[in-house]
Amino acid sequence: MKILVIGATGMVGSRVIDEAARRGHAVTAVSRSLTPHADAAGVEWVAADAGDPDALKPLLSAADVAVLAVRLAPGSEHALAPTTTRVLDAAATTATPLLVVGGAGPLRSPDRPDLLIADNPEYVPAVWRAIAVASTDQLEACRRHPGAEWTYLSPPALLAPGERTGTYRRGADTLLVASDGRSHISAEDLALAVLDELETPSGQRHLTVGY
Repeated sequence: MKILVIGATGMVGSRVIDEAARRGHAVTAVSRSLTPHADAAGVEWVAADAGDPDALKPLLSAADVAVLAVRLAPGSEHALAPTTTRVLDAAATTATPLLVVGGAGPLRSPDRPDLLIADNPEYVPAVWRAIAVASTDQLEACRRHPGAEWTYLSPPALLAPGERTGTYRRGADTLLVASDGRSHISAEDLALAVLDELETPSGQRHLTVGY
């Protein structure tokens, strides 16, 4: 499979590349700053901006599927939804399925289905609320888009570098919480879930994973 990864040098994007290369896929890794993190076989690095549809269209047209895994700097969270819309525009033009690795913000609280995680301080401290709200806006941008084929993958409340255990649970639009009360997953196992979804699409528009 030919996979385009947009946001390739970030915590998630870099691990998606590693997992895809591990499975033998051909990967085109896209980042604004062309700083390859590894010399994985089958990975081509391209400098391009996620907000530039004209730069993305030829890359998308050459791919079977694409992954959007961008994270904006603190203070720029408001640009996440518009950037995602521009990527969706390009993907719609080339008819390339897009998996958006978003945030936990738009998930429902496990004990309060009426309360989004973005509005639940139990899972989102005030310091992280801006990005949680931005991810909620990002999912809405996907839902409003008229032509793109997209899937939105929400991580659990805590996502951090760690171990590739090879295991995870899958859910729909409600936050997953482990038996120890934590909602978490390693970036390595999130990448595992991303590749599983690309290889065997679930058909769900919005899904989540966690331990």
